Amino acid sequence: MAEAAQGAHQDAGELSLDDLIERSAELKGELVAFAQSARFDRWLTPLLLEASGPARRLDEGEAIRITDHFTLGYRLPDGSTVVDRFIAGRKDLTAADREMLLGWRDPVGGVFEIRRKDGDAVILLNLVDDLEYRTYSNVGRAAFRGVSKGGFLHTCLVPVHSVGGAWLVSGAMTSYPRSSAAEIAQAALQLATHDPGLVFRNPEKIEQGWRRMREDRAAFIEFCGGDELVLPPAEAEDLLNAYYRHRQQAAVAAQPSRARRKQLPGLDLPLFELPSELADSDTVGVIYDRVDGLNFYAEYGMLRDLFAEPALAGRRQHQDLLRTYLREESITPLPIRRLVSAHPETADVVFRKLLRRPGFSWSEHGETLLRRRKPWYYESDPRPGVSVIGDRLRELLGAGRS
Repeated sequence: MAEAAQGAHQDAGELSLDDLIERSAELKGELVAFAQSARFDRWLTPLLLEASGPARRLDEGEAIRITDHFTLGYRLPDGSTVVDRFIAGRKDLTAADREMLLGWRDPVGGVFEIRRKDGDAVILLNLVDDLEYRTYSNVGRAAFRGVSKGGFLHTCLVPVHSVGGAWLVSGAMTSYPRSSAAEIAQAALQLATHDPGLVFRNPEKIEQGWRRMREDRAAFIEFCGGDELVLPPAEAEDLLNAYYRHRQQAAVAAQPSRARRKQLPGLDLPLFELPSELADSDTVGVIYDRVDGLNFYAEYGMLRDLFAEPALAGRRQHQDLLRTYLREESITPLPIRRLVSAHPETADVVFRKLLRRPGFSWSEHGETLLRRRKPWYYESDPRPGVSVIGDRLRELLGAGRS
């Protein structure tokens, strides 16, 4: 039976697009069943319960969307995905099957404008990354029967790796009419600003993002007097709000005609507020790095005192704080590197006491320590911390404000 399946699904070069789409439907059904099996209950069920809220109500579309994300992109404790484990347990898969499945680990989520229909496909413009996607469904053209040019889709796409430029709808697909353009544009803007990684699937946006971040960092340094500040939380909030107002006023001054027509996206932003874990700190570190961008760090003043006075390394409170900075995935190596650079004469003493390694030398062992504690930081190239929206999204935002 396995040999028959092997013969039916040869290398990708021998399969047509229709064959690949048909095979994708078979694989996706088997993969979702695998993800919903009892072996993954401990991870999938809490995600669904959290989304259902206190009332324990979750509509079918949202449940499908959460399950699809879990199946394709959720990282299990060992760093693998459900897709990885599915492939590892299926020795009957062909090379083409594995290639397709591995491509699904990098789905494209977003809000898409329908540019046109083309046979069994629809041409979609992702308003987040400003790229077009030729998109099919593994249930055929009937999936797109209710959508029309100029409307919008909220969905997730996965590649058919063996056919360049072909994509498949994955999970739930929600359609919206052209009249929803203003609300759709705001939703796309939120995605772009909250998760810049979605924008930077487009290589052009990466370079634009670096350029914008360099400009913004230079303006921040000029306004705030430096790229590293240590302030009480309330003062940090006041300073950031004053800075953002300054940047808004500069944007208005640069394009007065658009501002008069209220077509300049980004005006009248809400006040900046620190999250509770930072707002409850005695001090907040504000660092605008040339690579890691603008970041905020709780109790940074205490950590700075530790490196300035290494005798404090014997205190439990200071040790725990440094351990937190080394352990937490939400904290990049940046603040530790900054403090080591500012206090090279005391860094070795601090880490020797913390790690109980008398022979520790930052110049010899520091980078190895960071790579061991924060491997995720080194797994991909750095990306700008400033999102860049595309021309079409800018048009829709402008139309919504007019």
